Amino acid sequence: MMAALPAHKSAILRKLVETAPCRVVASLQQALAETSDDSALGSVRRLVDAEIADRSFRGDVLSPVAPMFIGHGNGARAPTFPNRALSLIWRGLKTVEGAAISEALDARALVEKTRGWDDSYDRLAAAAAQGLRDRINDDFRIAAEVCDNADPDGAATLVSCLEIAPVVRRATGKLPVWIAHASSETAAAARVAYNDAVNISDDAGPRFFAMLAAQLAHPWMVLRIISAVMERPNERYMADTELAGFVVKVMDDIELTIVAIDNLDLDGGAAAGQFAASATEIAVSQIAEIETNFEMSRKRGWGNRVQKQRLRLAAVVEGQLRAAEAATLDVLPMHATRLHGVQRTLPLLDSPPDPLGVNRARTLLVFVEDLRTAANYGGFSTARIKLIDKLSEYLANYVEDVLGLMRSEEAGDLANASAFLEVLADFSDHVAGDKAGELVRRRAQAALSAQPAVRTQN
Repeated sequence: MMAALPAHKSAILRKLVETAPCRVVASLQQALAETSDDSALGSVRRLVDAEIADRSFRGDVLSPVAPMFIGHGNGARAPTFPNRALSLIWRGLKTVEGAAISEALDARALVEKTRGWDDSYDRLAAAAAQGLRDRINDDFRIAAEVCDNADPDGAATLVSCLEIAPVVRRATGKLPVWIAHASSETAAAARVAYNDAVNISDDAGPRFFAMLAAQLAHPWMVLRIISAVMERPNERYMADTELAGFVVKVMDDIELTIVAIDNLDLDGGAAAGQFAASATEIAVSQIAEIETNFEMSRKRGWGNRVQKQRLRLAAVVEGQLRAAEAATLDVLPMHATRLHGVQRTLPLLDSPPDPLGVNRARTLLVFVEDLRTAANYGGFSTARIKLIDKLSEYLANYVEDVLGLMRSEEAGDLANASAFLEVLADFSDHVAGDKAGELVRRRAQAALSAQPAVRTQN
């Protein structure tokens, strides 16, 4: 059995692991997963495993605020806090509430098994609020300073969030139902939670919704809850409330998304195309959320802005659809030639496909492919369908022509013909589906196999 690390080295390592970002600790755990207990790194693996478990428990205890600890905590558009402050608060809490943390940890398994509830987490959140407010030890003091360095009111804002943590914790458990099943019952439950928050503090409303938004995979969906609580308000009323910023933020996000789609990185390949399509779907959904949850006029104010965004988004997407057609045709060149005494336009296979052009066309075709869901609601479904039909026909004809040239031995360099067929198969995957692409590959292989050995070797 290997000797354990000396105490001073273990302390240094523990400090490093405790302060490392979550992604680094997760990578360490994965790297050490198969390390045996009696190996030289066994103690390191146990330390990392313990840290992962501790962070998981910390996330449960401080779940109402944990998602708000992002980067340096200087988000201008939503309340956020520095990542470093979370570990400092937890360490400070361990110092002053060690026994309570142990009891909460013991109760955790029973709560999870019975799907019940234990208020020990709420008591710890309250202790964290007091620790930050009063700077009761060095860890809390430094955490407060870190928050205030990121934002002048950072520590005070975090304390206020921790004060309504019990309300947010219970509301978080109901979020899936509130989001997915709008009804008078869910609206009433959301309204009760909101009232509970403002009963704790008159100005807690915006923080309550910001904390709920941080719990959602798509934070903008909090608009549904705001609308339910306020009984689908009209724009004039909503714009005069302290919650107007939530709607404005979503509209600002839509603007940024439209710009990003318009400036799609054509050299980014499939990943860039997928990202742009996903962003388009989100923008379409955000527009629908605003239109659905608030009464607005398309002639003025928010309603007019959203209507213009809808039209501009459709125009930008349709511009990329046209670019996809042009890019695809550009990398599949044709030329006029005479075959068997007949003037025809056939594929030009004198040189291999242009890799840069192929990648750009692929970026756009992936974008077109992944627009399926967004197209119907975004107003560009017809343009997309027309493009797919046109490109499907063009690709199919190009495949037939290349195969025909190979059979007639007019294809020239077979390596070029084969390379074009692979590009055609790839494009067909995105335009007509995987089966169409696979059929092109099988036919290409059959055509190559039928060639005389002397040609395939050349």
